[in-house]
Amino acid sequence: MASSARSYLVGLVGTGIGPSLTPPMHEREADALGVRYLYRRLDLDELRLPPAAIGDLVAAARAVGFDGLNVTHPCKQLVIEHLDELSPDAEALGAVNTVVFTDGRAVGHNTDWSGFARSFDRQLSDVPLDRVVLLGAGGAGAAVGHALLTLGAGRLMVLDVDGGRAAELAASLAARFGRDRVDGAALDRLAAELADADGLVHATPTGMAAHPGLPLDEALLRPDLWVADIVYRPLETELVRTARASGCRVMDGGGMAVFQAVDAFRLFTGLEPDPERMLAHFTELVEGSGSDVRVG
Repeated sequence: MASSARSYLVGLVGTGIGPSLTPPMHEREADALGVRYLYRRLDLDELRLPPAAIGDLVAAARAVGFDGLNVTHPCKQLVIEHLDELSPDAEALGAVNTVVFTDGRAVGHNTDWSGFARSFDRQLSDVPLDRVVLLGAGGAGAAVGHALLTLGAGRLMVLDVDGGRAAELAASLAARFGRDRVDGAALDRLAAELADADGLVHATPTGMAAHPGLPLDEALLRPDLWVADIVYRPLETELVRTARASGCRVMDGGGMAVFQAVDAFRLFTGLEPDPERMLAHFTELVEGSGSDVRVG
């Protein structure tokens, strides 16, 4: 086991993050590497702060010596204006989930898209990608859309309760991947789009511990449709459970949660984490919480 005198202080900012397994994942990997590492939750709900306070939290974290922050719903896009620099991926996606403080500067990165891509390649690498529906056009949706098109999706339809936001994300993705490969519309197109789709990716907060429920009518699920959910707390979301019962091949959000954490840990520390060990740690953490485990 390697050892280091260097210590790290990082945090997670978002709403309803109490059940998040990201802090213990990071800390356990640091323990395995012999590194002193403290990961704090900065829950906007508990702090009684609005999402717009993300700028104040970034400034405070930088001032007191944090090495970095992970950023989750609903701040992945709001945080951008408060940063000094963006990585190419974060700039292209217009969403940040990892902020690194270095040389007095706050630099935004996005490890969501690479985390999703690695998880998808691990679990669903052989599914058809001719027509894919992406439900959700927020920060996570932007990352997932980028990943799906990078993985070779032929046509991606982005749907959101806010049709304008879906169209905006589609236009951004089209500028990078081609107008013929992506489109966006309001949620009322869901039934029509799913009718001949190969797969569905869910990228909204619905299904999280703080936002329980099913994001669509279960009658729209059919056995030849693959379904991927990015929500991982709980791991067995209502969508994952219902899709599996409907005969769909499913991917839960566990793999994405682990692989984005792998990349974020590397950015925070400059050290190389062990992905397989972090997957094993994640599985132990989920089992310890009494949730169903489907990782890898």
